[in-house]
Amino acid sequence: MRFELKILGSNSATPAYGRNQTSQLLNINEKLYLVDCGEATQINLIRYGVKSSRIKYIFISHLHGDHYLGLVGLLSSMNLNGRTDDLTLFGPPPLKEIIDIHLKYADTRLKYPLIFYPTQALHQETILENSDVIVRSFPLDHRVPCTGFRFDERPALAKINIEKVAQLPIPALRFPDLKQGKDYISEEGVIYKSSELTIPPKPTRSYAFCSDTIDSGKYHGAIEGVNLLYHEATFLHDMLPRATETFHTTSLQAAQIALKVNAKKLLIGHFSARYKELEPLLIECQSVFKNAALALEGATFTID
Repeated sequence: MRFELKILGSNSATPAYGRNQTSQLLNINEKLYLVDCGEATQINLIRYGVKSSRIKYIFISHLHGDHYLGLVGLLSSMNLNGRTDDLTLFGPPPLKEIIDIHLKYADTRLKYPLIFYPTQALHQETILENSDVIVRSFPLDHRVPCTGFRFDERPALAKINIEKVAQLPIPALRFPDLKQGKDYISEEGVIYKSSELTIPPKPTRSYAFCSDTIDSGKYHGAIEGVNLLYHEATFLHDMLPRATETFHTTSLQAAQIALKVNAKKLLIGHFSARYKELEPLLIECQSVFKNAALALEGATFTID
């Protein structure tokens, strides 16, 4: 099953040096999940050959403009392009009012169902479950209510070990139970263990998105053991006082967090416009956590 992340925007408050504000696209088994929607999201979807009509779900972390100001334009374009499929949107409760006001004064009525689920920034919660993935939101620590999102691949069932089962008096109608980990007990009372008759599925994969936050430690449990961790790294560590003042994280702190939560790989982004060259942020990060990369626009990362 495909599980990959494409970066659409990687800068912080303002665009600079060809970098745009935060936006990412997850492809999980050919379903598209948009995470945050900075101003240039539409432009970069077109640039990278992604049809917005394929997006099924949108997640907005918080209501600072660099994370959602591209949303109303994207919703409007979907409408103009004839979308009729449902679109599910997750975000802070006031986001619905913001969208409604825009549509009201533009005299626009969406031709497709826009299903809105308000998130909350007080505790972790499961906000979406489908056949491919389980999505949880968790509170971050920013100047306004802000949530991160964790995407966990739904576990697959075990496979029947045909060679072993073929030699045993187990009816085929019991195979689904064995796949689910249930033992089979024959009429004679013989116990056939699922663990001995099945092949375990591949380990599940996961992705966590931490947009804007200081390193309060409150959210570390929510991202424990994640395969790919995106964490904001707005500043180099020599700007720690500025990072703390604005409720942001440095590249060194992001690396320390990845190490602490046992992440397998780290992406850093949300770069300040003060940095034309990003290599120093990566070098600082890799001094603590080697398996790290820059969330550069257009880059695609396979989660494995």
